[in-house]
Amino acid sequence: MRKILQTTALAALVIAGLQSAPSMAHGHHPAATPASASTSGQANGFHLPAFPADAHISQTTRADGRTLKYTVTVGSLPVRDDKGTVIGQVMFTAYTMPGKNRPVTFAVNGGPGASSVFLNFGAIGPKKVDFGVEGDTPSEPAVLHDNPGTWLGFTDLVFIDPVGTGFSRALVDQKKAVKDFYSTDSDIHYLSRIIYDWLLKNGRMESRKYLVGESYGGFRGPRITEYLQTQLGVAMNGVVLLSPYLDPGASDDRNVSPLPWMLTLPSIAAAHLEREGKLTAQAMQPIIDYTRTTYASTLMEGRSNPAATAAMIRKVTALTGLDPTFVKESGGRLDTQAYLREVYRAEGKLGSRYDSNVTAWDPFPYAPHQRSGDPILNGIIAPTTTAMVNFITQTVGWKYDGRYNALSYKVNGLWHEDKDARKGSVRQLREAVANDPNLHVLIAHGWDDLSCPFMASLLIVDQMPAMGNPDRVQVKEYPGGHMFYARPASQAMLLKDVKKMYGAH
Repeated sequence: MRKILQTTALAALVIAGLQSAPSMAHGHHPAATPASASTSGQANGFHLPAFPADAHISQTTRADGRTLKYTVTVGSLPVRDDKGTVIGQVMFTAYTMPGKNRPVTFAVNGGPGASSVFLNFGAIGPKKVDFGVEGDTPSEPAVLHDNPGTWLGFTDLVFIDPVGTGFSRALVDQKKAVKDFYSTDSDIHYLSRIIYDWLLKNGRMESRKYLVGESYGGFRGPRITEYLQTQLGVAMNGVVLLSPYLDPGASDDRNVSPLPWMLTLPSIAAAHLEREGKLTAQAMQPIIDYTRTTYASTLMEGRSNPAATAAMIRKVTALTGLDPTFVKESGGRLDTQAYLREVYRAEGKLGSRYDSNVTAWDPFPYAPHQRSGDPILNGIIAPTTTAMVNFITQTVGWKYDGRYNALSYKVNGLWHEDKDARKGSVRQLREAVANDPNLHVLIAHGWDDLSCPFMASLLIVDQMPAMGNPDRVQVKEYPGGHMFYARPASQAMLLKDVKKMYGAH
């Protein structure tokens, strides 16, 4: 899924040059105990250390002016093929509080190849580690602290690490793992079944159910929701998509279509406004309106209207603060990676495509193209991995000495797109909303994100039929980038919007 990696985000592993490979859907069946022979890592000729039994501890956190006392469970569920053979094990981290039929929210990140640590310790879990904003460094102590933006006050939380991420693992050879786990369809099918199995194992089928997916997890979200509705008989009450990768094909045609340039211009303009201290929703609206209208039509006119093109280039220069010659020679079409070098070239730095106002030094400033990794991706693996491994193995006591993959480039390189993957998940989003008149969807973006730009979701939702109440599907934007929740003010705004959506039920 090379293209997914180049345009997805954090949990999106977007370093250029990664590759892909094969697919298949499969079913699996109710849970076996982690210590059984079939799930110990000895099956199918594999000799891996056995996963421990589920581990539990009690903790507290302060949020929303009160102390929340909760139970943490770190455990695993088996993945079985159609013959009942265990072919993989999925690790989860669950946070639950007392209360009859509390809502439960399942969380997945993206990549493909990302664990759920970013949503857990960055966005919505009860504890947080600092990462993802300007000034954060990989070597800072990975200290967990209370997360004021946690959702635990109104929903239990279950974070799922797909096979090949976190400690989750395949118990089959690589060729079969690609077929059974590392492809578009099989990924959706087994993750949906994990959600079903967790609900069954914990007696939570009657709870209100929600799903949150970030980045490629946003690609997964509508597909998992529709598959659960129509195949496994589990209905989600709501879906939250954070910086979602909904339509891979939208940025494909750069020869004729204005769409690829329309998606990124507003985010580049937002970053410029932020550097000037002027970024507000009011300031963004005319930029969005210009992008939908004059900018799009001028790009379509091309050389047939030189006066309109010259005016557009002046306008884009003013909106972005970039060098007029750079904008002119780009034809007003701003390539993301070229922009991220150009905007900080005088400082010898690079911007991140996940938040273009987060920077790092460019170690190869005179190279014709960027040769180093992304500033945010290079900085987040160390603190999140350290914090998660310590939490799982030391704090909770789920003793396992395998490698924890916060971001697995191997999984990403093996990924295989099934035939309709390039069509994205918009069809499944529409069908899931049509299937259930009570389903609510919140799509949330950071203005500065160039990996999964907010403009794509605005255009996607504007083209959807209302299907009764148009407010059932909403797009919200906040200051920040792909992980806008790393900024306390943006996280607080997200929390307010999510509470409102949950309150609708």
